[in-house]
Amino acid sequence: MDTHDATEKRALLNGYKHKRATQGRAEGNITTNQFIPMGLSLSTWLHSRTTKHPSSPSSLFCSLAVPTSSRLQVILNSSPVPPGDSRSRWSSVHSSPHFVLSASREEATRIPVELSSDGVRAEKGVKDGLHVWEVTWKPDHRGSHAVLGVSRQSCPLQASGYNVLVGAESQSWGWELQSNQLWHDRQSHGAYPKSQLSPTGQDVPIAPFPIPERILMVLDADAGTLGFVVDGHYLGVAFKSLPRDVELFPAVSSVRGGACIRLRYLNGATRDPPALTALCGLLIRRHLGKQRRNQVDKLPLPLALQCFLLSSH
Repeated sequence: MDTHDATEKRALLNGYKHKRATQGRAEGNITTNQFIPMGLSLSTWLHSRTTKHPSSPSSLFCSLAVPTSSRLQVILNSSPVPPGDSRSRWSSVHSSPHFVLSASREEATRIPVELSSDGVRAEKGVKDGLHVWEVTWKPDHRGSHAVLGVSRQSCPLQASGYNVLVGAESQSWGWELQSNQLWHDRQSHGAYPKSQLSPTGQDVPIAPFPIPERILMVLDADAGTLGFVVDGHYLGVAFKSLPRDVELFPAVSSVRGGACIRLRYLNGATRDPPALTALCGLLIRRHLGKQRRNQVDKLPLPLALQCFLLSSH
């Protein structure tokens, strides 16, 4: 480290110590007359703040949520990629003729056609990594056989009659939103999410659950799994043992005339573990909560870390 860097580091450290001491006197929760490790100081400060701001009531899906990996947590708590990403487009080639795409190709609308099941795939698929897409599909635009999932490029996208299309082949996997049933290789694989014992010791209501307009689809191509996030809660793995090193595409199928379905790619990650800074930022933001994320400047952290927290979300 050269003289300039050392001087800058000392200045930053002195500024941090002064800021921490000032906040300690103001808050009365952190002892400042002796050295306290930053992690302990931060933990104490966050705990005292969190107890004063109880969380908001949880949705029905809270009792169905399962723990998530650190990779997924980092993605879900990161800023999405800018709008207009090519991975947010429906394919104009791999689409039923009964689907009409918007100019940006981010929105697909099924025209009214009787006795037809129609599907559309994303323009780009993935072979590796962990990826999250947002699918916006209003409940009153679904009707029966409204399916969301993934498929290989060779799967059919139009069939006569009213059927589940995504999940009707051995190379497609779909979640039928109205009945909550999982479909693969023309067979139902049970309801998703699965009912489980709630913290109160009572079973939560059984499916079908009313699925809201906004759904996040989580494809882990490295692990070969597909799952979904609803109301901010990860509902666990819906499908496992998906083929590895094979390009998989987000896909939907519908039988309802006027169904409008919007796709947006949010973010992704490689199979490498998340960076330590990302994990620290995740923990800090989680304790702050959505209501207090504008109070990063009040944290007992160096200015450099404050800037990181602000820029990474």
